[in-house]
Amino acid sequence: MKHVIRSVRAVRAVRADEWPAAKELRLAALRDPVAHLAFLETYEEVVGKPDSFWRERTARAAEGVRERQQFVAEGADGRWVGSVVVLVEEAGAEGALGDVSEVRQGHLVGVFVRPEARGVGLTERLFARALEWAWDVAGVERVRLFVHERNARAEGFYRKIGFVPTGNTVSVPGDPGARELEFVMKRP
Repeated sequence: MKHVIRSVRAVRAVRADEWPAAKELRLAALRDPVAHLAFLETYEEVVGKPDSFWRERTARAAEGVRERQQFVAEGADGRWVGSVVVLVEEAGAEGALGDVSEVRQGHLVGVFVRPEARGVGLTERLFARALEWAWDVAGVERVRLFVHERNARAEGFYRKIGFVPTGNTVSVPGDPGARELEFVMKRP
Protein backbone atom coordinates (compact mmCIF):
# COMPACT_ATOMS: atom_id res chain seq x y z
CA MET A 1 0.00 0.00 0.00
CA LYS A 2 1.31 3.44 -0.98
CA HIS A 3 1.96 5.80 1.95
CA VAL A 4 0.03 9.04 1.44
CA ILE A 5 0.90 12.30 3.19
CA ARG A 6 -2.34 13.68 4.59
CA SER A 7 -1.07 16.48 6.79
CA VAL A 8 1.57 19.12 6.43
CA ARG A 9 3.12 20.74 9.47
CA ALA A 10 4.33 23.88 7.68
CA VAL A 11 5.02 25.60 4.38
CA ARG A 12 7.91 27.93 5.01
CA ALA A 13 11.15 29.43 3.74
CA VAL A 14 14.28 27.33 4.02
CA ARG A 15 17.10 28.22 6.37
CA ALA A 16 20.75 28.17 5.29
CA ASP A 17 21.68 25.39 7.72
CA GLU A 18 19.09 23.04 6.21
CA TRP A 19 21.26 22.10 3.25
CA PRO A 20 21.17 18.32 4.00
CA ALA A 21 17.36 18.30 3.68
CA ALA A 22 17.54 20.53 0.59
CA LYS A 23 20.04 18.13 -0.97
CA GLU A 24 17.94 15.05 -0.17
CA LEU A 25 14.76 16.58 -1.62
CA ARG A 26 16.50 17.81 -4.78
CA LEU A 27 18.05 14.40 -5.41
CA ALA A 28 14.62 12.80 -4.91
CA ALA A 29 13.16 15.28 -7.41
CA LEU A 30 15.83 14.43 -9.96
CA ARG A 31 14.95 10.73 -9.67
CA ASP A 32 11.26 11.38 -10.43
CA PRO A 33 10.05 9.72 -13.66
CA VAL A 34 9.33 13.11 -15.29
CA ALA A 35 12.48 14.84 -14.05
CA HIS A 36 13.81 15.00 -17.61
CA LEU A 37 10.82 17.22 -18.50
CA ALA A 38 10.81 19.30 -15.34
CA PHE A 39 14.43 20.11 -14.46
CA LEU A 40 17.44 21.48 -16.31
CA GLU A 41 19.95 19.39 -14.36
CA THR A 42 20.14 15.64 -13.92
CA TYR A 43 20.67 13.40 -10.94
CA GLU A 44 23.96 12.23 -12.45
CA GLU A 45 25.20 15.83 -12.76
CA VAL A 46 24.66 16.71 -9.10
CA VAL A 47 24.73 13.55 -7.00
CA GLY A 48 28.51 13.71 -6.58
CA LYS A 49 28.71 17.43 -5.80
CA PRO A 50 30.50 18.25 -2.54
CA ASP A 51 28.64 19.43 0.54
CA SER A 52 29.96 22.95 -0.12
CA PHE A 53 27.86 23.03 -3.31
CA TRP A 54 24.68 22.19 -1.35
CA ARG A 55 25.55 24.61 1.47
CA GLU A 56 26.01 27.48 -0.99
CA ARG A 57 22.92 26.58 -3.01
CA THR A 58 20.74 26.47 0.09
CA ALA A 59 22.22 29.67 1.54
CA ARG A 60 21.47 31.53 -1.73
CA ALA A 61 17.78 30.57 -1.46
CA ALA A 62 17.38 30.84 2.32
CA GLU A 63 15.09 32.95 4.44
CA GLY A 64 15.93 36.64 4.34
CA VAL A 65 17.48 36.60 0.87
CA ARG A 66 15.86 39.19 -1.41
CA GLU A 67 16.70 37.95 -4.92
CA ARG A 68 15.49 34.36 -4.49
CA GLN A 69 13.63 32.30 -1.95
CA GLN A 70 13.01 28.57 -1.58
CA PHE A 71 9.85 27.36 0.12
CA VAL A 72 9.40 23.85 1.46
CA ALA A 73 6.51 21.85 2.81
CA GLU A 74 7.18 19.74 5.90
CA GLY A 75 5.17 16.63 6.55
CA ALA A 76 3.84 15.95 10.04
CA ASP A 77 7.05 14.03 10.78
CA GLY A 78 9.26 16.96 9.71
CA ARG A 79 10.37 15.35 6.43
CA TRP A 80 10.34 17.72 3.47
CA VAL A 81 7.67 16.66 0.98
CA GLY A 82 7.70 19.52 -1.51
CA SER A 83 9.48 22.63 -2.67
CA VAL A 84 9.37 25.61 -5.02
CA VAL A 85 11.93 28.39 -5.61
CA VAL A 86 11.15 31.99 -6.57
CA LEU A 87 13.88 33.81 -8.51
CA VAL A 88 13.63 37.58 -8.93
CA GLU A 89 14.55 38.66 -12.46
CA GLU A 90 15.31 42.33 -13.05
CA ALA A 91 13.98 44.17 -16.11
CA GLY A 92 16.53 44.11 -18.92
CA ALA A 93 18.58 41.34 -17.32
CA GLU A 94 19.05 37.87 -18.72
CA GLY A 95 16.54 35.45 -17.21
CA ALA A 96 17.07 31.92 -15.98
CA LEU A 97 16.61 30.42 -19.44
CA GLY A 98 18.72 32.96 -21.31
CA ASP A 99 15.89 35.24 -22.36
CA VAL A 100 15.72 38.92 -21.41
CA SER A 101 12.89 40.03 -19.17
CA GLU A 102 11.01 43.19 -20.12
CA VAL A 103 9.79 43.75 -16.55
CA ARG A 104 10.97 42.98 -13.02
CA GLN A 105 9.32 39.66 -12.24
CA GLY A 106 9.36 36.51 -10.21
CA HIS A 107 10.25 33.21 -11.85
CA LEU A 108 9.13 29.94 -10.25
CA VAL A 109 11.56 27.03 -10.66
CA GLY A 110 12.39 23.74 -8.98
CA VAL A 111 8.76 22.75 -8.40
CA PHE A 112 8.57 19.30 -6.83
CA VAL A 113 6.16 17.42 -4.60
CA ARG A 114 6.88 13.84 -3.58
CA PRO A 115 4.46 11.35 -5.17
CA GLU A 116 2.95 10.42 -1.80
CA ALA A 117 2.05 14.09 -1.19
CA ARG A 118 0.43 14.79 -4.54
CA GLY A 119 -3.27 15.37 -4.97
CA VAL A 120 -3.96 16.70 -1.47
CA GLY A 121 -3.59 20.45 -2.08
CA LEU A 122 0.07 20.71 -1.10
CA THR A 123 1.24 22.16 -4.41
CA GLU A 124 -1.44 24.84 -4.11
CA ARG A 125 -0.15 25.72 -0.62
CA LEU A 126 3.45 25.91 -1.86
CA PHE A 127 2.44 28.16 -4.74
CA ALA A 128 0.31 30.38 -2.49
CA ARG A 129 3.28 30.94 -0.19
CA ALA A 130 5.69 31.55 -3.09
CA LEU A 131 3.31 34.01 -4.75
CA GLU A 132 2.67 35.80 -1.47
CA TRP A 133 6.44 36.31 -1.09
CA ALA A 134 6.78 37.44 -4.71
CA TRP A 135 4.03 40.05 -4.36
CA ASP A 136 4.61 41.25 -0.79
CA VAL A 137 8.36 40.89 -0.20
CA ALA A 138 9.96 40.95 -3.64
CA GLY A 139 7.39 43.47 -4.87
CA VAL A 140 7.07 42.09 -8.39
CA GLU A 141 4.05 42.72 -10.58
CA ARG A 142 4.08 39.37 -12.33
CA VAL A 143 5.39 35.86 -11.84
CA ARG A 144 6.28 33.47 -14.60
CA LEU A 145 7.27 29.88 -15.04
CA PHE A 146 8.17 27.62 -17.90
CA VAL A 147 6.77 24.16 -18.55
CA HIS A 148 8.07 21.59 -21.00
CA GLU A 149 5.71 21.18 -23.94
CA ARG A 150 5.30 17.48 -23.08
CA ASN A 151 4.58 17.99 -19.35
CA ALA A 152 0.79 18.05 -19.59
CA ARG A 153 0.22 17.29 -15.89
CA ALA A 154 2.22 20.35 -14.79
CA GLU A 155 0.69 22.55 -17.47
CA GLY A 156 -2.80 21.56 -16.32
CA PHE A 157 -1.99 22.45 -12.72
CA TYR A 158 -0.51 25.84 -13.67
CA ARG A 159 -3.61 26.71 -15.69
CA LYS A 160 -5.88 25.56 -12.86
CA ILE A 161 -4.32 27.95 -10.35
CA GLY A 162 -4.41 30.94 -12.70
CA PHE A 163 -1.26 30.98 -14.81
CA VAL A 164 -1.89 31.79 -18.47
CA PRO A 165 0.28 31.05 -21.50
CA THR A 166 2.01 34.03 -23.10
CA GLY A 167 2.79 32.32 -26.39
CA ASN A 168 6.51 32.80 -25.74
CA THR A 169 8.72 29.74 -25.89
CA VAL A 170 12.39 28.95 -25.40
CA SER A 171 14.45 25.99 -26.49
CA VAL A 172 15.16 23.37 -23.87
CA PRO A 173 18.87 23.55 -23.03
CA GLY A 174 20.54 20.45 -24.42
CA ASP A 175 17.51 19.61 -26.60
CA PRO A 176 16.97 22.44 -29.11
CA GLY A 177 14.10 20.54 -30.78
CA ALA A 178 12.02 20.71 -27.60
CA ARG A 179 10.29 23.82 -26.27
CA GLU A 180 9.52 25.30 -22.86
CA LEU A 181 6.24 27.25 -22.77
CA GLU A 182 6.06 30.46 -20.73
CA PHE A 183 3.10 31.00 -18.38
CA VAL A 184 2.49 34.13 -16.29
CA MET A 185 0.32 35.36 -13.47
CA LYS A 186 -0.07 39.08 -12.86
CA ARG A 187 -0.29 40.54 -9.38
CA PRO A 188 -3.93 40.54 -8.25
